[in-house]
Amino acid sequence: YQRRVRVSTQSTGGLVSGMALTVKEGGVKALTLGWAPTFVGYSMQGIGKFGFYELFKNVYSGILGEENAYIYRTSMYLAASASAEFFADIFLCPMESVKVRIQTTPGWETTLRAGAPRIMREEGINGFYKGLSPLWARQIPYTMMKFACFEKTVELLYKHVVPKPRSDCSKLEQLAVTFTAGYIAGVFCAIVSHPADSIVSKLNANPGGGVVSAAKELGLAGMWKGLAPRIIMIGTLTALQWFIYDSVKVAFRLPRPPPPEMPESLKRKLAAQ
Repeated sequence: YQRRVRVSTQSTGGLVSGMALTVKEGGVKALTLGWAPTFVGYSMQGIGKFGFYELFKNVYSGILGEENAYIYRTSMYLAASASAEFFADIFLCPMESVKVRIQTTPGWETTLRAGAPRIMREEGINGFYKGLSPLWARQIPYTMMKFACFEKTVELLYKHVVPKPRSDCSKLEQLAVTFTAGYIAGVFCAIVSHPADSIVSKLNANPGGGVVSAAKELGLAGMWKGLAPRIIMIGTLTALQWFIYDSVKVAFRLPRPPPPEMPESLKRKLAAQ
């Protein structure tokens, strides 16, 4: 629904009235349009994003060294997440292209099975990747905010909110902190990436247009249309992603590093000063 709000020229007046209009025009089924490419695309992207993030975080941490990795940890989170998202979006873009057209183009195909072959037939492989650059513009800042904000929020929650050290918390309590930090990060993610997301939607709804023309057509107000439902969607989705990711680590007994602490060598240096 929130994507249709931004692409449509008709103002819906708000979240509830917009959903009512969507149901009136296409029935309850209209609210679930594009679920298949959404599921496939974001599953592929999520696996790539989280996996590459862990990889790049380890790589950059090794390059910086223990002390600098702690001092510049926020910059490291930003660099690792940006690198991870660059590759993850290559997995997402084809499904995103199909999804947006299903949701925003009247009379177009309504399923992934019909939509993907149609794009290939009419536009070739480029049709799946025409939105890659604006997708990077949307997703890379989004993911940088998602990971850096999550890491810092977890650190602050354990330091100022949770009344005991993480090591003394039960697994359920730790997962509750993960979910809370994930939701907070998701709200900031939605705000940071919303204008670029609106441009991606407009581009896929109008295959002949470009980034600049799409931005001009939307206008500043149009780029922010649909923010409220997107905050709800992204906040919940981000919280669930982090919760599931952390739950898998717990279930398979994978390493779950605690919030970063100042290395002893750095403590001694600061004490000597």
